[in-house]
Amino acid sequence: MNRKTVIKQTILITIILISFFQFSHAQTTLSQEELIGKGNPELFGDGYKLREAAYLSFKKMQAEALKSNIKIGAVSSYRSFSHQKRIWERKFNSNKSNGLSTTENIKKIIEYSTIPGTSRHHWGTDIDIYQTNVKQPRGLLLESNFHNNGAFCKLKEWMDVHAEDFGFHLAYTDLPNRKGFKYEPWHYSYKPLSSQYLKDYKKLDIANILKNDKLLGSEEFSNNFITNYTEENILDINPELL
Repeated sequence: MNRKTVIKQTILITIILISFFQFSHAQTTLSQEELIGKGNPELFGDGYKLREAAYLSFKKMQAEALKSNIKIGAVSSYRSFSHQKRIWERKFNSNKSNGLSTTENIKKIIEYSTIPGTSRHHWGTDIDIYQTNVKQPRGLLLESNFHNNGAFCKLKEWMDVHAEDFGFHLAYTDLPNRKGFKYEPWHYSYKPLSSQYLKDYKKLDIANILKNDKLLGSEEFSNNFITNYTEENILDINPELL
């Protein structure tokens, strides 16, 4: 091999390595604004929105599941801060009209829904799924649909075996003694991105962020509440995603 060939190959390898590290950095590092759902991320998908790597892997998983006659659909994926805020306000006002105190109201909401600014759906890595080629139940995201003779039990069985091959892991498991959000057999997170995003998220001053957003009920967001919420709802998740 002559000197010119060696130089050309060295340059090519250098360019490839630089491109790889730039791509990796772009995919695994988010600004504070994006981490709390206030950024403007580049997203991909038809009827759902995910970051590129998560989207490509989700498409591959859909194609593989189809070989077993399972069509995977998406109920929810990326949600901005404003979207999550609308969910929060709708539930808060509904609970309030039913006579719940602010403390009881918040406790009920965070059984399944996150406080705006703290949702994993802000990252474009998490997706709520169901099976589209079966008779649809009245309520899609119900635990009973994914077990025993539920409409989506075949999907759940397939995901239990194959999801991790595509980088997707359940976020809120049914592990004994897990606290925080209740079990969600439909909520999957793309670990190659979300595990790093969580590490970055943990560095934020969540208490200050939540207090400044002045959400409905935020007068109850004491330091003790935020500490418990962080430990139980944000961090008490599938250990594979930590």
